[in-house]
Amino acid sequence: MARRITTVLLLWLAALGRLLAQESEGLDARINEAVKPVTDKIEGVVFYAVKLFGQDVPIVLIVLILGALYFTLRFGFINIRKLGLSIDIIRGKYDNIDEHVRDPVTGDWVWHTEEGDIPDTERVEGHHGEVSHFQALTAALSATVGLGNIAGVAIAIALGGPGATFWMILAGFIGMSSKFVECTLGVKYREIEPDGTVHGGPMYYLAKGFAERGVGWLGKAFAIFYAIMVVGGSFGGGNMFQANQAAAQFMTLTGFDAGYAGFLFGLLMAFLVGIVIIGGIKRIGSVAEKIVPFMAVMYVGAGLIILLMNVKVLPTAVAQILDGAFTGRGIMGGIAGVVIQGFRRAAFSNEAGVGSAAIAHSAVKTKYPVSEGLVAMIGPFVDTVVICTITALVIIVYNIDGHFAYSTDVAAGGKVLIGGKAVEGVDLTSMAFDAAIPGFSYLLTIAVILFAFSTMLSWSYYGLQGWKVLFGRGKMADTVYKVLFLAFVVIGSSASLGAVVGFSDAMIFAMIFPNMIGLIVLAPEVRKELNRFLAAIRRVQARVRRNDVLDG
Repeated sequence: MARRITTVLLLWLAALGRLLAQESEGLDARINEAVKPVTDKIEGVVFYAVKLFGQDVPIVLIVLILGALYFTLRFGFINIRKLGLSIDIIRGKYDNIDEHVRDPVTGDWVWHTEEGDIPDTERVEGHHGEVSHFQALTAALSATVGLGNIAGVAIAIALGGPGATFWMILAGFIGMSSKFVECTLGVKYREIEPDGTVHGGPMYYLAKGFAERGVGWLGKAFAIFYAIMVVGGSFGGGNMFQANQAAAQFMTLTGFDAGYAGFLFGLLMAFLVGIVIIGGIKRIGSVAEKIVPFMAVMYVGAGLIILLMNVKVLPTAVAQILDGAFTGRGIMGGIAGVVIQGFRRAAFSNEAGVGSAAIAHSAVKTKYPVSEGLVAMIGPFVDTVVICTITALVIIVYNIDGHFAYSTDVAAGGKVLIGGKAVEGVDLTSMAFDAAIPGFSYLLTIAVILFAFSTMLSWSYYGLQGWKVLFGRGKMADTVYKVLFLAFVVIGSSASLGAVVGFSDAMIFAMIFPNMIGLIVLAPEVRKELNRFLAAIRRVQARVRRNDVLDG
C-alpha cells in the first residue's frame, strides 16, 4: 500500500513539474501571484525591521548577532582559544578518550571511562552514533558551503564595497561560538534507537532541555514549531532554490532553453539525490566527506591561484577592505549585503544560530557532546572566514582597475553595471574568475551543481528529522517525505517559483527565534559538558606523562 501511494505521489508531482516546464511563463507565474500575498505577510513578520544607525535592520539579524556575541563572551572567546583543539579532535588525537570496550560479563560494547562508569548521554548503551567527527562536519558543511559562497558574497560587495568583507569575516568568527553551543546540545539531548539510528537537533534539546527546567510544555511547543519550519525550509531554500540555480547555471553554460531541458535536468538531479538520501545519514556522510573536500579544494585552489597571480595588488585590496569597513557604505554592505540579502537567498554562509547543523552533528560517534561542538566550530571558519573571504578578494582584485561600479541602491539587489549590462550574483563571480583563468566558468558550473547537490543532501536529512517529529518514525512516513523531496527537486529545476522559495526561506529564519532562546537557557549545560571533556583530556595527558616517566 505504501509503495502504491508513493508511486502515485511521485507520478503526480513529476507531472506537475512537467506542466511547469511546458508553461514556464504561465503556470509558475500564476502560482507566484497566488502565493505572493501570503509570502509577503510571513516575510514581513519574520524579517520585521527596526531603524538602527539610519538603516532598516531585521530583528532576526539583531538576535543572531547579539546571541553570537553573548556566547563568544560567555565562553571566553572559545572560537579562538580552542580552534587548535577542534583540529586535533578531527585529526583523531583524542579518539582514545572515546574508546569503548566489551563488557566481560554481558559481552555488550560499553564506554570505558576513567571513572569506570557509563555516561548517560546515550539512551541505548552500546550505540554511540552513526558517523565520524569528519563525516558529521562535512555533512553539515555540505549544507552551508554553497551558492552563498559564490553569489551571496558578490551581492554583499556590490552593495557595500570591499568593506563588506570585514564584516563577513567578523560574522564568521562570532558565529563559531553559536555553532559550538547548538551542536554540543544536539549531541547531549539526542535519542538513539536500538538499531543505532540517531535523532537529534533543536527539536530534541528544546523539548528535553526545557522539560528538565519544569517548562516542558513550552519546550514541546518550540520543538513542534521548529519541526514545521525545518520541513518547509527543506523543500524550498534547501531544495527548490538550489535545484533552480543549478539548472539556470547549466542552461546558461550550455545554451539550452529552459522548460523541457530544466525538467530533464531536474529528473537527473533527483535521481542522483535519491540514490544518496535513501541510505540515510551514513550514506550522506560518506558522500559528503568526498564531495565537500573536492569542491572546496577546486574552488579555493582556483581562488588562491588568482590571488597569487595578482599578489602585487593584494595589499591594495586589503587596504580597501579595511578602509571601507567603517564607512557608511561598508557597514551597510556588511550587514544588508551579507546578512539580509544572504538570508533572503538562503545563503547566510554558516547558518550559525539557525540550529540546522546540530541535526547533522547529532549523529556523530562520541560520548562527549562538547567534542562535537568544538568540531562544529570549524564549519563557520571554513565556510565564511576562508571560502567567502577568498571569493571576496578575487572580486575586489578583479575590480582594482574599475571594471564595474558598486551599487548604492539596496533595492537593486546588489546589481552592478558592466558595459551597460546589469550583472549580479554568480555572474559577477564568474566574470572575476574568468578574467584570470579563461574558461573557469565551466568549472564554476560544476562547482555550482556540486554545491547545490550537497546542500540538498544535508537539507533532506534536516527536513526528514523534522518530519519524523511531526509524523512519527515509521518507514511509511520516511518514504513519503523522501518522495516529496525528490519531486520538489524536479519542480525547482523546471520553474521559477520565487514567492514559494521566499516563503520557505522565511520559515528557515523563523527557526532562529525558538532556537536562540533555547541556546541561551541551556548554555549552563554546555559549560558542564566542556568542563567534563577538558577534565578527561587532562587525565589522559597525566597518564601519558606518568607512563613516560616510568618508561624513562
